[in-house]
Amino acid sequence: MTSNDIEFITNQAAEPKTRLQWLFAHGAGAPMDSDFMNLVAEGVAEAGITVQRFEFPYMQERRTTGKKRPPNRAPILLDHFQQAIEQVGGAEACIIGGKSMGGRMASVLAADDSLGIQGVVCLGYPFYPVGKKEKTRIDHFPDMKVAHCILQGTRDALGEQEDVLSYQLPDVVGVHWFDDGNHDLKPRKKSGFSHEEHIEKAIQQIAAFILSYD
Repeated sequence: MTSNDIEFITNQAAEPKTRLQWLFAHGAGAPMDSDFMNLVAEGVAEAGITVQRFEFPYMQERRTTGKKRPPNRAPILLDHFQQAIEQVGGAEACIIGGKSMGGRMASVLAADDSLGIQGVVCLGYPFYPVGKKEKTRIDHFPDMKVAHCILQGTRDALGEQEDVLSYQLPDVVGVHWFDDGNHDLKPRKKSGFSHEEHIEKAIQQIAAFILSYD
C-alpha cells in the first residue's frame, strides 16, 4: 500500500490557532467516523486545530467488504501510520495520536527518535488487554523522550488508575484522569459526572497540549 491509498476525514479549523495538525487514528473496533471519533475531532477543530483522521488497512477492508477483520499486525499498522504522517506533511507538520490502539501505535512510533515525532495524544491508552493485567504494553516507555498527553478513565478496563500509577512512567508521559470514566471516558450516572463533560474536558486538554507547541 502506498501513501496515495490513504483517505482522510479532515475537520478543518475555521480559525486555525496553530500550523500543526492533529493526526488522529481510530481504535481496534470502531472506524474513523464512529460517534466518539466524530465528537472529539469536531471539538478539537472548533478549538482551532485541524484534525486529520485515517483508517488502518483492516478497517478500510471492512468498510469496502462489510466483513469484520481483526487488526493488522503491529508492523503493518506502524508502517501505515508512518505513511499517513508523510501524507499530511511529515512529522514536523503534526502531533499524532489516537483512540486506544491508534494511540498505542502513535506512542510506539514516538519511541523511534529517528522519526522526529513531536508529541502524542492518546485517548484510553490500552496498557494491557482486558482481564490480562500481567501483559503490559509499556516496554517502549522507559526511554521515551516525546511528550505524551494520555487521557484515561479511572476505571478503564485496559488501564485502571491504580495499575497505571504503579508503572512509574517517565515525566514526559502525562496521564490525565477522568473520574469514573471507562475506556471511552464514560462515567456511570451515579458518579455525578456526565460523558459530555468528560469529552469536553478531553477536548480542552488535547487543544491545550497541541497549542503549547506554537
